[in-house]
Amino acid sequence: MELVECVPNISEGRDARVIDAVAAEVARVQGATLLNVDPGAETNRTVYTFVGAPAAVLEAAFRLCARSVELIDMRGHKGAHARIGAVDVVPFVPVAGVTMAACVDLARRLGGRIGRELKLPVYLYEEAASAAHRRNLADIRAGEYEGLTEKLKDAAWRPDFGPAHFVARSGATVVGARKFLVAYNVNLNTRDKRLANRVAFDVREKGRQRRDERGEPVFDAKGEPVFDAGILKSVKATGWSIPEYGCAQISMNLTDVDAVPIHVAFDTCDERARARGLRVTGSEIVGMVPCAVLVDAARHYLRRMGRSAGLPELALVEIAARSLGLGESKPFDAEERVIEHRTRGPARLAGMTLRAFVDELSSDSPAPGGGSVAALAGALGAALAAMVANISHSAKGFEARQAELEQLAITAQELKERFLIAVDADTAAFDDLLAAMRLPKTSPEEIDVRTHAVAAATLRAIEVPLGVLEACPRVIELCGTVDRVGLAASRSDVGVGVQMARAGAAGAYQNVCINLPGLTDKTAARALALRADAAWARVCDLHRQAETQILKGLRDAVPA
Repeated sequence: MELVECVPNISEGRDARVIDAVAAEVARVQGATLLNVDPGAETNRTVYTFVGAPAAVLEAAFRLCARSVELIDMRGHKGAHARIGAVDVVPFVPVAGVTMAACVDLARRLGGRIGRELKLPVYLYEEAASAAHRRNLADIRAGEYEGLTEKLKDAAWRPDFGPAHFVARSGATVVGARKFLVAYNVNLNTRDKRLANRVAFDVREKGRQRRDERGEPVFDAKGEPVFDAGILKSVKATGWSIPEYGCAQISMNLTDVDAVPIHVAFDTCDERARARGLRVTGSEIVGMVPCAVLVDAARHYLRRMGRSAGLPELALVEIAARSLGLGESKPFDAEERVIEHRTRGPARLAGMTLRAFVDELSSDSPAPGGGSVAALAGALGAALAAMVANISHSAKGFEARQAELEQLAITAQELKERFLIAVDADTAAFDDLLAAMRLPKTSPEEIDVRTHAVAAATLRAIEVPLGVLEACPRVIELCGTVDRVGLAASRSDVGVGVQMARAGAAGAYQNVCINLPGLTDKTAARALALRADAAWARVCDLHRQAETQILKGLRDAVPA
């Protein structure tokens, strides 16, 4: 699936009628999903986050721009955040199945359309920038809306699209393509903006302006101010005071969370605040965040505690939220803030109680059936491997093996999640196959449509259990490894894990086999059958070895 994120910022954060009207434009575009609307009264700015296929996101972005320009008059705008126009910035971000080059193309197409149809000056930034001096958003914004008249007279700042003159009502717009950016604010135990700025200058990449022994600013030979670099690369930061929160904040854009993860930004702010006699009290994420950002933070803090980081995803997200104080200023709802939680859709079966699932399974409906049960068996096997690895990690005498046990638990958790997704995916594939087979076939055209639909659905009904089957050998290997390096008292638990993985593999193998005859592409069918046979043979071999090993360990412990 191709998935692009768009995160426009408009210069209105107080008038609910405007904010809602702009959101409605996005919601009306089929294929674009509005994930979050985050207004700020003090900044007088709203951040919208939506995702979807590239064409849908492009259309939604233009409609948002058109509606914002219609409703917002910049001539009376005031707010704490830097801005250049009614639609301040519109970045496209690759999420899944989309390259950065594709997002650059979207940015240029949107910029051209805004220039032509809305008659506004448009600048391209970051990966879409037309010149090196335009990559940085802060450089384009320098002088803000009030300085646009003079800026547009400078040939170096001629817009990439649209008129090269000041549009008083709407200002200019910046459009670009970039990596995922986390807008992140850290709270301080003061209302003083100046103190927040001192910490911000300490941590941001740009740092602070150098001063001589008399305290005067230092300039280079070209008359440009000289800066002493700050601590964190790929971080932009400033300080401000937010009366509605009753505190000052270090407001940051983390432009490369691979280089500077969110927990590093938080800890560095805390360290510099303490050095200045201040204290960090919490933080907030503005807009949406990828799950991996919070998972990485949780694992960082768990390791500092000496605990295993191989916990379930939901537990890790909660630990990250608590460790970073994300709920101090306003409630942090992971289901609303984490992108994957909003886009992956409801897990109908995997989200049921145990009794509800078994009751549903025992009804007269053909789905869920054996394929979903096979996936569940695999998930249970992986969960048992993770459990024993985590228990062993915290047990006395296993200190030298903690890193290995943690990685085993992390891998097992990842497998568990794959299997749980397959519980619902298998039933969905079966339902799609039934729906395809029920399509009408009264004309050549209908027959052709039905034939293609049945072929695609049949392939999916094979691919899901095949994925389960091919993942089960790894579960057995994990259980065997945990048995060798983990707590002997939990040997029976990994033994059950081995049996569950074999049962899951057996069920998945049978589901592959029963659907293969329905595949009209016999070459593809033979290739899939060979994959299934190889995975099943490996499962049987690994199961025999692991079962022998575990049973021997259990029997050897029984008194003679």
